[in-house]
Amino acid sequence: MNIGEIAKRSGVARSTVSYALSGKRPVSETTRRRIQAVIDELGYQPNASAKALKEGRTRTIGLVIPPAGRRLTDMQLGFVASVVDAAARADLDVLLSPSGGEHDRSFERMVGGRRVDGVILMEIRLEDDRVTRLRQSGLPFVGIGRTDRPDEMSWVDLDYETLISRCVHHLADLGHRRVALVNRAGDLLAAGYGPAHRARAGFRRAVAERGIEGVEACCADDARAGVSCVGQLLADHPGLTAIATVNEAAMPGMYRAIEGAGLAVPADFSIAGVAGRHWAENLHPPLTAADVPADELGAHAVDLLVRCISDPAAHHRLLLAPPISLRGTTGPARPRP
Repeated sequence: MNIGEIAKRSGVARSTVSYALSGKRPVSETTRRRIQAVIDELGYQPNASAKALKEGRTRTIGLVIPPAGRRLTDMQLGFVASVVDAAARADLDVLLSPSGGEHDRSFERMVGGRRVDGVILMEIRLEDDRVTRLRQSGLPFVGIGRTDRPDEMSWVDLDYETLISRCVHHLADLGHRRVALVNRAGDLLAAGYGPAHRARAGFRRAVAERGIEGVEACCADDARAGVSCVGQLLADHPGLTAIATVNEAAMPGMYRAIEGAGLAVPADFSIAGVAGRHWAENLHPPLTAADVPADELGAHAVDLLVRCISDPAAHHRLLLAPPISLRGTTGPARPRP
């Protein structure tokens, strides 16, 4: 049941129903009672998002994405799609804006021009100038990810440190004594990309806790890089029997490199990681992974942003750590020939 139906049954315009609900303009007592009678009859509950945003000027939110020149991973595309879907359910439009390098002008136009009522920011670095700019602007915003000062903003994030640590512990429980972390690209790590740093911290912590040997490698976000990275790891570390990874996009190449080395997964070599469920399930064999709930992250980000718009002084935070789904890529360690 929506405002249009209430207006039809009350014999008034949609705007009159809206004014009666919001109180933004006076409505005669007789008309108000007629509208309220219809609402009571239908059991109508005004949309919480619409109520929260009733003071907004645009009914549009901004989504700041990585630069167009950098191909988005399936996980990142899932974040974008989930934000757009959740915003549509809240009757909001989404303005996409890339950031980074020459694209910073687009970001500045969106923020400085007040084209949106609030912003969702993706791919956050530990030190992020965009967060500083948004805080200075006073525009409500939410991060999918967080800086190294998490109290300074509202955010929803995956607990990459815990998730990779769990992957390492799972592999150690299976008897693996030499495990590699295949991280995201080196330039992302150098730029302070949060998930890459937290994955590295979780890997180092778990390796130390289990007293096993850990090897680290950075890998670009594509299959060709996965082939090269894992091929080099296998050549340089003959005793390596397992990989933990946060690099979803490079995963098909990792599989090919392991197969090219004459190793079978999981009989000879194990892999565990953090990836979108659909992606993990459609690899062959399916990947043992902490499944990234992209739909859930996007919906939470939109919900938190609506709350921030309603109360700009409040900060909201949500850290998710989905369990590892055991599939077909992890098994007991077997020494490499």
